[in-house]
Amino acid sequence: MEHSSWISTSLVYLAAAVLAVPLARLLGLGAIIGYLGAGIVIGPWGLKLVSDPAAILHFAEFGVVLMLFLVGLELEPRRLWAMRRPIFGGGSVQLLGSAALMGGVALALGVDWRLALVAGLGLGMSSTAIGLGALAERNLMGTRSGQGVLSVALLQDIAAIPILALVPLLAVVGQVAGAAQAADSGSGWLAAGKALGVIAAIVLGGRLLLRPALRWIARSDTPEIFTAAALLLVVATAALMQSVGLSMALGAFLAGVLLAESEYRRELETDLEPFKGLLLGLFFIAVGMSIDFAVVLAHPLVMAAVVLGFLLVKAGVLWALARWTELPLLERPVYLILLAQGGEFGFVVFQTAQQARVISAEQSSFLVAAVAVSMLLTPLLLLLADRWWVPRLALREARTGAPRPAEISEPQAAPVIIAGFGRYGQIVGRLLNASGLSATVLDHNAEQVETVRRFGWPVFYGDATRLDLLRTAGAAQARVLVLAIDDVEQSLTVAELAREHFPQLQIVARARNVTHYYRLRKLGVTLIEREMLDASLMSGRQVLQLMGWQPHEARNQALRFRAHTIELIEQMAPHLGDEQKLIALAKQGRQQLETMWAQERQQQTARRNRQGWQGESDPRPDGRLD
Repeated sequence: MEHSSWISTSLVYLAAAVLAVPLARLLGLGAIIGYLGAGIVIGPWGLKLVSDPAAILHFAEFGVVLMLFLVGLELEPRRLWAMRRPIFGGGSVQLLGSAALMGGVALALGVDWRLALVAGLGLGMSSTAIGLGALAERNLMGTRSGQGVLSVALLQDIAAIPILALVPLLAVVGQVAGAAQAADSGSGWLAAGKALGVIAAIVLGGRLLLRPALRWIARSDTPEIFTAAALLLVVATAALMQSVGLSMALGAFLAGVLLAESEYRRELETDLEPFKGLLLGLFFIAVGMSIDFAVVLAHPLVMAAVVLGFLLVKAGVLWALARWTELPLLERPVYLILLAQGGEFGFVVFQTAQQARVISAEQSSFLVAAVAVSMLLTPLLLLLADRWWVPRLALREARTGAPRPAEISEPQAAPVIIAGFGRYGQIVGRLLNASGLSATVLDHNAEQVETVRRFGWPVFYGDATRLDLLRTAGAAQARVLVLAIDDVEQSLTVAELAREHFPQLQIVARARNVTHYYRLRKLGVTLIEREMLDASLMSGRQVLQLMGWQPHEARNQALRFRAHTIELIEQMAPHLGDEQKLIALAKQGRQQLETMWAQERQQQTARRNRQGWQGESDPRPDGRLD
């Protein structure tokens, strides 16, 4: 394949993915193991359709970069700041604790200290691509275990900088090398300054320039140019970080965080998601191709001992960390397995150490193969955990009296489905129940489910963003879906699923704010209520009454204001993304309302004056007599 055209190479990769992934899913193995298996089949140790996996691996790493950018889009800066303790606390404990234990074991077995240190640091890393990919596939990113995996992954990306700087120093031996190291210390400080400067440029540029630039591009009304701009943003950020020796994925993540509150967040996600999925699949195929089975077969027992050993050491550290952070028992298996594996950054560490002659080429190949084997085993370990470990943990919780709500499993047939049963959904449910209507209620919060059940409500534990659970809840036959989920992104995901797979469902949705309202409207949802609008208007009515208004006057005024607000929102909807137009419409609407009501007050005063002189009663603007 070395001299074949690019179209033939593309044909091999696409055919392998199209055949392997559906087959793996059919067997219940998941997409990731399908990609890995495809790589093994077409690689040097399979059909030999591809002979240079390293080249495609470097290209496919951009899929990890795109994934971190999209993860950053889900995290607003204040949420990222709130995660600082698990990132630098739990992440540091995992990486340094695992590296220290593995290095200590290697030293105890007589391994050279430099090899022990390099192996400990490289094997201490975890695969960001497989970890976050598996979380997304299982819809676990919003759980505590998902946030824990993300925190450790971010710390590892940050730690990549000092680790890569440390590895070449291990090659320094003797006074001459020591002198060279001293001579290079100034350049080290210069490199650190450049790195800080690039990070500052990304942060400041993201704050001051990105939104105006995206707004200018969006005004061109050319979708493909906006897609190109999204890719340019990620590539440019990654290139800046790489130019100063930093992690490309970390730079893309920072750019995503800076745009997390942008009005273009959804468009960016939609444009980049297909590229991320394809490149990540290509990355997993390349990992499968890169497994050197010659090394594995040459020392099978040693390989098995090393892989099993570092998986157990890391799992022990992670189990202690999970207990310390009080991670829910049923979430620990996924947390342990996804972080115990080796990671793609280990490839870089070992290759750098080999180039610096810290370790030999044979040692590097062995360690790279150990990491690749652990990555291949991870999806299989997840399946084993789902079928054996998690059920036993569930039984343990049941015996100890720990609450474990049963996930919805029996098909339901109620005409109404309520997704989310917090303070909002409960009011809707009580009204329906009092009116003699039955509803199937889903909620993903285990504590909330148990609490509500104690009050006699038949609430099912289930994640409404899962298509299979929606089907079980009766979405194919139901008439109405009440979307009362508190989380904005989950609410939008459920709305997309319902519109795509259950077109007969009428969606009645809760919107947390105007932005949420617009995003629901963009999905075709028309029956939307802003959660605070009516409560705020009720308070406004009470204030008007305390200021001397009659109750019916205050009520009419609040209703008119509500109608005006909804009408104004509808007028602004087509201009979403054009901030200047939105501001102008908002000011215009407010001025029109204030002017109209001021004129009515003047007319009312004039009528009252005429009453005082003539004793007549003129009709009010609402048709009633004073």
